Amino acid sequence: MDEKPFETMNVIPFVDIMLVLLTIVLTTSSFIASGRIPVNLPQASKSVSQADKAVIIELNAAGDMFFNGRLVAQESLKALLAPIERETGFVIRADKDTTLQRFIDVADLLKQLKFTKVAVQTKSRN
Repeated sequence: MDEKPFETMNVIPFVDIMLVLLTIVLTTSSFIASGRIPVNLPQASKSVSQADKAVIIELNAAGDMFFNGRLVAQESLKALLAPIERETGFVIRADKDTTLQRFIDVADLLKQLKFTKVAVQTKSRN
């Protein structure tokens, strides 16, 4: 038998696999970036990116408070914050329809406990 060496490599199956992997990555990354708790963020002229290792405190329009995705009461928030290092960053995601007092209560508690790296997440205006 006359066997020929490979002259060209068929890359179409490789491209198909890469497109499927790209689709999976893009689909899952959109779920991760949006978060699980629906919060309608207020708009600002410039949006600050969220830190990777920041503790997230979320306030929804109904007045519920979430600490890293877990529903917590405002009274128990101080106990959850007490053991955290003071250099830890915080991101407050408050719904634009939440009461200002709920937001101020969280910000004031972080100030009382001497946390200095606090950011408020917003949507940028287009």
